[in-house]
Amino acid sequence: MIAKIGRSGNLYGALAYNQLKVKNENGQILLTNKIIESASGHYSASQLAQSFAPYLIANRNTDKHTLHISLNPDPNDNVSDDKFREMAEDYMREMGYGEQPFVVFKHTDTSRTHIHIVSVCVDEEGKKISDKFEKMRSMNLCRELERKYGLIPATDKERNQIDKVFRQVDYRAGDIKSQIASVVRHLPKYYQYQTLSEYNALLSLLNITTEKVEGEMQGKSRQGLLYIPLNEKGERAGHPFKASLFGKNAGLQALELHFAKCKTALKDHPGKQTLKAAVNLAMQTTSNEVSFKKQLVEQGINVVVRRNETGRIYGITFIDHNSKAVWNGSRLSTDLSANVFNNYWNDNVSSEIREPVPIQQKMSTVNIVDLPFEEPHQLFDFLNTSEKREDGLIEALGGLLPESQGEDYEELNFAHKMKKKQKRKRS
Repeated sequence: MIAKIGRSGNLYGALAYNQLKVKNENGQILLTNKIIESASGHYSASQLAQSFAPYLIANRNTDKHTLHISLNPDPNDNVSDDKFREMAEDYMREMGYGEQPFVVFKHTDTSRTHIHIVSVCVDEEGKKISDKFEKMRSMNLCRELERKYGLIPATDKERNQIDKVFRQVDYRAGDIKSQIASVVRHLPKYYQYQTLSEYNALLSLLNITTEKVEGEMQGKSRQGLLYIPLNEKGERAGHPFKASLFGKNAGLQALELHFAKCKTALKDHPGKQTLKAAVNLAMQTTSNEVSFKKQLVEQGINVVVRRNETGRIYGITFIDHNSKAVWNGSRLSTDLSANVFNNYWNDNVSSEIREPVPIQQKMSTVNIVDLPFEEPHQLFDFLNTSEKREDGLIEALGGLLPESQGEDYEELNFAHKMKKKQKRKRS
């Protein structure tokens, strides 16, 4: 079993993400601890949040007060709901959070059925609960739970392979060919994508892009693919490499087979509706590109936006690390096309999708007036430290999110605004 621990500054975001799973019948609440009971037995994110309010109001100076933990058994483990409940209670107790309020959600929209636990790391007096040696304690505890509940042990190879395979390409480190190879040889094993554009969106998170090349050989038309390293700004940072250098699975023919396979697999994929709901909610609760991206990245969803030289958005892709699927905006929904987002962020044109946010989606209800509706939480706060990167993205592959690249959303937003001002001056 593998455990991932994320911290954030927004409790509501973590609860809302898990409630989306429940709403779309891809999840359920298995267990609550110190949570105010609901008369109907059903909860909204706001109802759940009320039980945490006293802890956050008492909070002294802990910015990242929210815990979002996932416990992931091996896909071949057959874990009953009762066993999941017991495992969650054991884990929280041994990690020092047994007396905290927490909610355990079961997720069933991936091949690896697993649980998420949402709690807070400050006690009733507002003091932070110690997290010293947390990673080591969590790993040791997972080994104990494997023995206690008869789970398939997670090997060192399994625990470490993801970080090694999906490490971002660093053009300054040298041996770029090997760095790219470690990504492209394994990426199809983990992610589903249906077009070269979607593939490039995923690769861009790892500082790689591809380019089609065409030519003639012995009078016959030929097509090939080049892999190109990028720097942290998305610019070319080295010479291109032929796909053939990375094996047949990296070439166009193999990719097209993968595209076709994924098209079938994703046709009725349960994760599509959850992703759609998350994107729509972000559109309803944010007013610009910066906050939109932040809110989704904290739910394990990257947004890759493509602009032309004038700044117009001509492409938008959503990468859902929870379901391991990549979706072009228009493929996800006609209401989520590049043109729609260009109208929002570049031209300030409203859309029918931006409806007023229902009262139950806000945290500032009568019962929790002192608990603000915060900016999207930093659950997936990847900084340039290996420990935070490993402990970050729940279920996703380590270090894939923009924060791990040092991407500054505020700076990007400022640059886009400056381009628009320069364009107006020229006109």
